[in-house]
Amino acid sequence: MTTFVRACALSELEEDTPKRVELDGTPVAVVRTEGEVFAINDICSHANVSLSEGEVEDCQIECWLHGSAFDLRTGKPSGLPATRPVPVYPVKIEGGSVFVDVRASLTQES
Repeated sequence: MTTFVRACALSELEEDTPKRVELDGTPVAVVRTEGEVFAINDICSHANVSLSEGEVEDCQIECWLHGSAFDLRTGKPSGLPATRPVPVYPVKIEGGSVFVDVRASLTQES
């Protein structure tokens, strides 16, 4: 069963600028990029810092502290120092609002 929670209005999202929200106690970075909206856990798997303070480019979000980048579609890191993925969550857009289901991670451990 999916449990989507309203994260923000779609109009609040600037292209390639992460927005931090907390949903059911989970910190989430919501990102609008390349014509899509993504939701990724806001905590870097390497250094326990906020990913929403980093930059977005080529459908990746970069951790501002050590430079690890994570794919917004899969949560997988693209380089060191991070080696573990970050959870990504299903997103749906309805009535001008962004909804995220933080109980249904799309991330596959590898």
